[in-house]
Amino acid sequence: MRQDELQKTVESVSLKWFGLPFVHEARFNSRLRTTGGRYLLKSHDLEFNPKQLEHFGYDAFVGIIKHELCHYHLHRQKKGYRHGDRDFKEWLQRVGGSRHCGLVPGTRNRKRKHLRYCCEQCGAVYERHRKVDVSRYACGKCRGRLQLIGENRGR
Repeated sequence: MRQDELQKTVESVSLKWFGLPFVHEARFNSRLRTTGGRYLLKSHDLEFNPKQLEHFGYDAFVGIIKHELCHYHLHRQKKGYRHGDRDFKEWLQRVGGSRHCGLVPGTRNRKRKHLRYCCEQCGAVYERHRKVDVSRYACGKCRGRLQLIGENRGR
């Protein structure tokens, strides 16, 4: 699906299911990883993850469009547009939008790298995702010096 086809699809879904026009921009954003789409409060534009369409098909993608249009129309009407608001939940159920999107393979299930540090005095071991400046930080148990002992792939 191209950008212009996405725009037309969002406009037609808006008219068919909400009876209200969508007058802003809908676009694909391939940098979205763990979400199907998002509503931008300041510009009122909608962004969608193209991988959702590729992996789960058109019907699931329309459910994501309905979800984002609920945010869009409720916010523009100054009603409860957040996930926890009653208005949002009622509209989402009424139009049949999806509450959650599927997990695209390879997005969240990647192993993270852990850096391992060891205290030179007491031998306490610390695992961190980010590098620690050993000249600035010390052991939390005995205030001893930390030393990088290696890295391993996460859990």
